[in-house]
Amino acid sequence: MIQPDNFCKLFFKEGCDVFISPLSIRFRDPSDPSSSHNRRTRRLWKRKGREDWRRACMSMEAQYIRRHHRHQTSADQCTSVLIEHVRAPVHMVWSLVRRFDQPQRYKPFVSRCTVNGEMGKMGIGSLREVNVKSGLPATTSTERLELLDDEEHILGFKIVGGDHRLRNYSSIMTVHPEVIDGRPGTLVIESFVVDVPEGNTRNETCYFIEALIRCNLKALADISEKMAVQDRIEPGN
Repeated sequence: MIQPDNFCKLFFKEGCDVFISPLSIRFRDPSDPSSSHNRRTRRLWKRKGREDWRRACMSMEAQYIRRHHRHQTSADQCTSVLIEHVRAPVHMVWSLVRRFDQPQRYKPFVSRCTVNGEMGKMGIGSLREVNVKSGLPATTSTERLELLDDEEHILGFKIVGGDHRLRNYSSIMTVHPEVIDGRPGTLVIESFVVDVPEGNTRNETCYFIEALIRCNLKALADISEKMAVQDRIEPGN
């Protein structure tokens, strides 16, 4: 797994004109910033830097997905992966994601959640009963905690009951540090696997679930970014 502080190593090749890192662009001839060499390098960054940065981000995302988001699927199941970039530090985002007992803190379609125990005593196998807001084809969902890793920032759960058609639904959510516009940011990845209900296609099933997850991730980003702004305004709190 590539760590953010080693990001520049993605592009390092002997003889390259430029090193690209999330914090700076370092030119091979720093003693003469006005030289024609560095002017050419700056033009190279303007032309190619953004494309290289996108490819690098995609490379990092692919590594995280290969490491944490592999699902075993059968012929009657579908799976997908969604990504969100959040302009807030990873610890703020994780403080919301890790609360298996309080999904309503950022999930807009959850109205209430009850858990069979306190969060401090919660472990693998803990169950939560989620009440869903009106407008969706369900009112309740029973979900079991499958994985909670505070070091790697991984949350996994499985739906085990409820008045809906999502059978054998499993989800994995991971958060990873990144740098966005020079500030600490977070890459959020959520993947799922689920049975395709009878009478529906894989595309229909994935489209519906992806729409819900996108709403959740957007809300997570909005709330986390507001927390980050507040933290910058009131750093002592």
